[in-house]
Amino acid sequence: MFKRPLLIFLLSVFIFAPLIVLSNEPQKMESTMGLLSDPFLQLPTENSINVVWFTEFPGAQNLVNFGDNLQAQAIATTKKMTRLREDNEEQVVWRDVWRHEAVVGGLTQGKSVPYQVTSIKETGEKITSKVFSLSPLPQPGTPLKILLTSDHQLKAMTAANLQKVVETIGKVDGVFLAGDLVNIPDRASEWFDDHGGGAFFPCLQGKANYELGNTVYTGGELIQNAPLLAAIGNHEVMGRFSMTRSLNEQFDDSFPRKEAEIYYEKYAEKLNPGADPLVKEAWLKANSFNTDTYEEIFTLPQSIQGGKKYYAITFGDVRLVVLYATNMWRRPKVSPEVKGRYQERAADLNNPEKWGGGQHIFEPISKGSSQYLWLEEELKSKEFQQAKFKIVMFHHPVHTLGGNIVPPYTDPVARIETAPDGIIKSVNYDYPPENDYLMRDVMPLLEAAGVQLVFNGHSHLWNRFVSPSGIHFLETSNVGNSYGAHLGENKRPVPPNNPLNYAVIGDPNGLEPIMPNIAPLVDEVTGESLPYIASNEITVFSILDTGSGKISSYRFDTLQPRAKVIKFDEFGW
Repeated sequence: MFKRPLLIFLLSVFIFAPLIVLSNEPQKMESTMGLLSDPFLQLPTENSINVVWFTEFPGAQNLVNFGDNLQAQAIATTKKMTRLREDNEEQVVWRDVWRHEAVVGGLTQGKSVPYQVTSIKETGEKITSKVFSLSPLPQPGTPLKILLTSDHQLKAMTAANLQKVVETIGKVDGVFLAGDLVNIPDRASEWFDDHGGGAFFPCLQGKANYELGNTVYTGGELIQNAPLLAAIGNHEVMGRFSMTRSLNEQFDDSFPRKEAEIYYEKYAEKLNPGADPLVKEAWLKANSFNTDTYEEIFTLPQSIQGGKKYYAITFGDVRLVVLYATNMWRRPKVSPEVKGRYQERAADLNNPEKWGGGQHIFEPISKGSSQYLWLEEELKSKEFQQAKFKIVMFHHPVHTLGGNIVPPYTDPVARIETAPDGIIKSVNYDYPPENDYLMRDVMPLLEAAGVQLVFNGHSHLWNRFVSPSGIHFLETSNVGNSYGAHLGENKRPVPPNNPLNYAVIGDPNGLEPIMPNIAPLVDEVTGESLPYIASNEITVFSILDTGSGKISSYRFDTLQPRAKVIKFDEFGW
């Protein structure tokens, strides 16, 4: 017998063949039968913290030993991941992965204790991790070193970047990650064991094996000993579900929720004759987009309105507010064969169910939306008002020299041209700059509330800005795949004739980048100092030190393994 949620999901994806087709019985991946990840730390409270790890077997028992001589014990709950798959020999196959989580309680703030996880197979064989350390939520006044990072995505410099964090800083007290953890969230190997050696958990746990130049980088042992707090980026969002199309195709096939609702209502009697709200929700999710794998992997603070998708937490002297501000990334090229930012593909014009909907926004954040109203109340809260460091983290940039800030962050407006016989000739999308929700609606809230730092990712570079009201904006996402900073002759791709005057260079929202104040890079041709780092050889990481009240940024030439890590910028407020 199927459990009801699984049955609902299967019904939702089988019924409407035009959008979703499933293959025959899922295949299984061969198990390595070891710990699939080291343990990592989640959801610290004043007297507890959660320990999470993964295996490819359920285990007869999974537990954490902790404290003096590891004599205390916490039993883990085990759940099977529901959407993790792999592309295998031109088909998509299921991969069996189990998640184990134990709440380690009875802790004392300010005191670190050793811990070790064990998974016991049905045969009685025990598999254990190394011994790491954990502690509960840090108290206000505790000096902390927090890694600010984003856009790992198995990029070439990620392992080198995180290795140098540990070699330079040592143990950090927390990791704030502003989205884009992997490329395809439902592909299990990107989290655990990608053949390239740069999967997400190995890089953050010092177990990577990524060759760059003549050097193999291993990443850094970070999240075994420090809690990870993340925001959703566009690469945490999976598109329409299928078992016959590749995971890449499914990821790229994100469909606007409001459009999926139109199709649902048209076929509701066939899709859901019993009018079961769970069937409806499952169908809409399977035929639009979801963050299921991300939400299953991480145990994060939750808001009543947004769950794990947007939340706030007090971490020592920091009040961290995490927003769900990201949209579907589509190609900027304007060409008949492209399903892009500014147009639909010519072959799809008269098949609206195949449209991409432009760079549609996944979660509303405009004035009056649930997220906006939650943010409004959070910024009024005592926890926020009394915090020494007021930080807001989300993926999409407000100010950047990068390319992904164009077009403006707003709902695409479709321009549909039809022939006299009703045949659609073109579908183009406009993004009115005056409707940019982050600038128009969110920023006035943050300015009025005295936010000190907005931390974002998305453009794969380092740059920072300061607004007239004193808010600092930092993007430190340069771990590879950089398309450069858009200054001078490096212009952003925009539609022909650029009817809405999208910014082709500079920050579209009017700020000048801040020049690094210690050791900026120098342009090799002009000899001028650069207010950014956008390189596929030099990587960057940033550390918030709450003891000194400063954020320091460091750079390292990954092709020169004997080179020193250089602190090139530092600022406070």
